[in-house]
Amino acid sequence: MDTNTIDVRVILSALWVTAVLVWQQGDVQRLYSGDFQVGQEITGAVMSPETLWMISAITMTLPVAMVVLSLTVPGPVNRWVNIVMGVFYTAYGLIGLPKYPSAYDRFLVFAGVVSTALVVRFAWRWI
Repeated sequence: MDTNTIDVRVILSALWVTAVLVWQQGDVQRLYSGDFQVGQEITGAVMSPETLWMISAITMTLPVAMVVLSLTVPGPVNRWVNIVMGVFYTAYGLIGLPKYPSAYDRFLVFAGVVSTALVVRFAWRWI
């Protein structure tokens, strides 16, 4: 596919959609496989459940916002927002990758990492 004929904004937006869908697929499979039980304790002594759920909501909403922002924000700002967010979510996925016990989960997290790394690549090369 010749990516030179497709607006980079569309590519970036599609990559964010891909990352979000892959992450959501992991959440759904975790529930269905039994790897996560509803009501299971997932907090430590560091933060309250409310704080943890709020952080989770923010970290999953920002990539959804990036789908729209990638299409609407002016070029130079758009480029740097995508680079910063892409680097953050790539690192976030790589740090979390070893914590998942199931092969399907590690695969899906890795697919998300590839998607966000491609966001960085396309945004970096955007002129």
